[in-house]
Amino acid sequence: MKGYAVTFPTGRRPLALVATAALAVVLAPCAVAGQTSWNAILADTGRPEADKARDPDRKPAEMLAFAKVRPGETIVDFLPGKGYFTRLFSLAVGPRGAVYAVTPQVLLDRAKGRPLPPPVSGEPGRDNVHESVADSQSFGLPKKASLVWTSQNYHDVHIWLGAAGTAALNKEVFDALKPGGRYVILDHAGASGLDDAGMAKMHRIDEALVKSEVIKAGFVLDGESDALRNPADPHSANVFDPSIRGRTDQFILRFRKPE
Repeated sequence: MKGYAVTFPTGRRPLALVATAALAVVLAPCAVAGQTSWNAILADTGRPEADKARDPDRKPAEMLAFAKVRPGETIVDFLPGKGYFTRLFSLAVGPRGAVYAVTPQVLLDRAKGRPLPPPVSGEPGRDNVHESVADSQSFGLPKKASLVWTSQNYHDVHIWLGAAGTAALNKEVFDALKPGGRYVILDHAGASGLDDAGMAKMHRIDEALVKSEVIKAGFVLDGESDALRNPADPHSANVFDPSIRGRTDQFILRFRKPE
């Protein structure tokens, strides 16, 4: 915020100072309330203890703030895994919002009948969560979304479908979002120039490649977060290696669909 030089007329300074102080009183609770709302979400009794145990490493309050999640929004959690972020989004958007936990058909094909995690929509209080399967053309949403989120999965799409399949995913995301909608990608950082074979070996991806591909799909880079960065990670070990598991260097990128 820019500062401005103000000249007070004679005899009016006390009134101006009172007004400034009153404005500060009005603004201060808003910041506190925002923090309190995230804390309330994290403390919600409907969240499994296993989810809460992961909070120190996943930093959910920072993630929700960075993704600019607001009540009433429609959010896509692409490749939701066990539903860690799906539950957080469900609480954050509230009863007027909707969360679509979208699993691509390619994952179901690869699972070959093996059981997937139970649907979050079946849990008490998750009436705003909907599971769906994405084909190669569309997410099949009933309305445009405000946010598409994917966590530690973008590299998997590259492994499964290559550059062409990843480009198709980015197009699907672009089409699924309303103008001004956000696309947030969180993933394990890989070495510069890491190819698909390296991604399959390391389960990492080159951050510069992600930026290039998503911008090519029509998005604008809108923000980056260092909340999950770890400069001590040499990027040379598989993310499941005990030497680095749970402590990988992770980038978080927010893209925006132009208005």
